[in-house]
Amino acid sequence: MFKKLSKEDVHSRSNVKSSVQRAMKSKLVSQYPKLEEVIDELIPKKCLFELIKCEDKIQLYRVNGEILFFQKFDELIPSLRLVHKFPEAFPTVQVDRGAIKFVLSGANIMCPGLTSAGGKLPEKKDDELDKDTTVIINAENKENALAIGKLLMSTEDIKSINKGHGVEMIHHLGDCLWNLSID
Repeated sequence: MFKKLSKEDVHSRSNVKSSVQRAMKSKLVSQYPKLEEVIDELIPKKCLFELIKCEDKIQLYRVNGEILFFQKFDELIPSLRLVHKFPEAFPTVQVDRGAIKFVLSGANIMCPGLTSAGGKLPEKKDDELDKDTTVIINAENKENALAIGKLLMSTEDIKSINKGHGVEMIHHLGDCLWNLSID
């Protein structure tokens, strides 16, 4: 999604009203319930909260100078900077070591990279993730998340079919959003 994003793609910047901030907080908590405990730390009452509108109807939300989440259409998606602060708040999958270089180049993730010995999917039946769920992608033997993607099939289907693309890449370390600096 962020293969080409630069300062020139920014159309407008504006401060967000406190009423909109409250709505954004509740929307974030409804999408990611585990953020409820830290939402006031994430978006404090007295903070500089900006909306940055970009090309292709992408909206970036910046809190105190740091882009914490973005929106394309209706869903709020966390940035990797937010994920690194609160990694336990989001659904997570793990790829094996062989997939790392492909993930960091922005490639979609194949099912075998998630189901092999180094990969991990939710193990309990109750923790299964549905198709179109936004997930954080960790890597075998790595501490921090390296990407954010959207499941192209449920985790149950990924395990059983084990062929084709399992996760569509949205944002990864080193992409244009990660390196974007707007001042």
